[in-house]
Amino acid sequence: MASNSEKFNKLEDSDFDIDEDGDDLEIDQGWNDWNADENDDNADEDSEFKCLFCEFSFSSCDSLLQHCCSIHHFDFPLLKKSLGLDFYGCFKLVNYIRAMVAQNTCWSCGHQCKSNQELLNHLHETNFSEELMLLWDDDKYLQPFMEGDSLLYSFDQDEDFEDECMPPVDEEELSRIVGEAKELSRLLGDVQKVCSDDEMMVDADSSSPIDSNKKVTKVMPSTSIASSSREAMVNGVECDLSDKMQKNLSLRASFGRVAASEIKKVNESYFGSYSSFGIHREMLSDKARMDSYSQAILKNPSLFGGAAVMDVGCGTAQAGASRVIAVDASEKMAAVATQIAKDNGFLRNESICKGNNQSPGVVEVIHGMIEDIEKSVSIEPHTIDVLLSEWMGYCLLYESMLSSVLFARDRWLKPGGAILPDIATMFAAGFGRGCTSLPFWENVFGIDMSSVGKELVKDAAEFPIVDVVNSHDIVTETATLKNFDLATMKIEDMDFTSSIELQPKLGSVTELSDVKNGVTWCHGVVLWFDTGFTSRFCKEMPANLSTSPYTLKTHWSQTIFTFREPIALSSGRLDAKSSAVVGTDSCPASKIEVRISIVRAQQHRAIDISLETSAVSHDCRRQAWPVQIFNLS
Repeated sequence: MASNSEKFNKLEDSDFDIDEDGDDLEIDQGWNDWNADENDDNADEDSEFKCLFCEFSFSSCDSLLQHCCSIHHFDFPLLKKSLGLDFYGCFKLVNYIRAMVAQNTCWSCGHQCKSNQELLNHLHETNFSEELMLLWDDDKYLQPFMEGDSLLYSFDQDEDFEDECMPPVDEEELSRIVGEAKELSRLLGDVQKVCSDDEMMVDADSSSPIDSNKKVTKVMPSTSIASSSREAMVNGVECDLSDKMQKNLSLRASFGRVAASEIKKVNESYFGSYSSFGIHREMLSDKARMDSYSQAILKNPSLFGGAAVMDVGCGTAQAGASRVIAVDASEKMAAVATQIAKDNGFLRNESICKGNNQSPGVVEVIHGMIEDIEKSVSIEPHTIDVLLSEWMGYCLLYESMLSSVLFARDRWLKPGGAILPDIATMFAAGFGRGCTSLPFWENVFGIDMSSVGKELVKDAAEFPIVDVVNSHDIVTETATLKNFDLATMKIEDMDFTSSIELQPKLGSVTELSDVKNGVTWCHGVVLWFDTGFTSRFCKEMPANLSTSPYTLKTHWSQTIFTFREPIALSSGRLDAKSSAVVGTDSCPASKIEVRISIVRAQQHRAIDISLETSAVSHDCRRQAWPVQIFNLS
């Protein structure tokens, strides 16, 4: 058994959290960020690399990998080379192995052991086949299994993952990005802890404000805290906390409360925006939206007749349901919906009170977030027949209520119950210069102002744009980016990475300046989505809501992501120069390969999107561009 001093030495990657007045202290994993203000030259020395299989830690990535190869029969460099793993493949592999080891399961053969020691004795040589990659080919392994895992951010020290055409890497810039990624990972970990800790959850009901004087204390086992002094007892060892440490600890504890407070503010702002009648008029005037929902609700009597329906976001009660629970987090709109239901005889028990001959009202309007409604109303779990919602946001997932809908599904929907819509699909295509501001600025009342247009296009490469795209400006075929099955998906499925190929659009109608000598210029990627009310639940009359540029315009429009520089495309083989750069007019690409990642951002209800783009010529040469990062907030 290790001595107390030995245990203390191993705590250099732990975190202390104290509240703002310094009275309470919390121990957690990860002291690394205490050194965030230290000289960057010492960063590598301070990093600790934990073995994938045992409890040993190492000061460098190389020594860790040598240990894994010689002791645990795991040759990471050889495996990476044999299977051609890219950065994401390596990232998933590390998280997969850590997850398997935590379950005392062999990462390669799946043998279940009774203890870690038995697993260490079992580990064996493995044949590196392509089938092996299927074990970790799951986007859930893009989520770090171990907080502050230094190994995940050390692949840049190894050989390049990019292809030959990738421009030279700016080491200083790469180091900065890696540092920011580590910090972001740490902050996200804090947010997750805050949101999952019942003691630190913020009550969404504004009528129950948080007691600012209430102290939150959480002490891990084998830890005693001298809360009123500068000293802490860790596993029986007394240590002095410097002023700088205490300041950093206080800041981290404050961050937890600020993060929860910010989430509350974002929710209040988001739902508050729906208090405006203007946005409801816009949605009610959206013919594509109204037609699809009306068709699904009113044309499927076998689904809604006599059913118990939960509407996440207030809707209608005209389909013969026996009970409709309409939940709306906007206080004003919940009140308006109640009045509308009352005026039309739909409010539960209202028509009985009037003594008229109408059938009893069926609608109950509840104000509150779906996650909190059990505080004000009792609904038996798994008693809802149909779960209905219009949850989609721009680019499908921005500011969407999907996580709330999935929460309601898992909590109240009956086994085999219907969720509407039940599928959602994201699509992508390349767009031409007509979708940019270039044509307008080239001739402004006879004045050439194209320099302004070029500056605006440069700015557009930094930010996503929500706008209506003319189908004539689409220059590639449409590719399916992601399919969601709302009946089975999990919340973490909202974060994904998908690779697509954009082929030149044959016979496209574009501006003459876009097509010259058989070359079409692609200026970026546009995303849109469809949601379906399929025959799985809507047996009489399925419906589909599309936000495609090829269909009726909707209030969702499309979401535009502009390349830093346009890419030349050609559907036919041209006499290209073998020395020319792929994607230029001298060597047009035959297709564009795009890898798109969409994840929930640190800011609540926002999303981050990354774009990795490569052009492929007819003779299979490639040109890759640096990744572009967008934030939709």
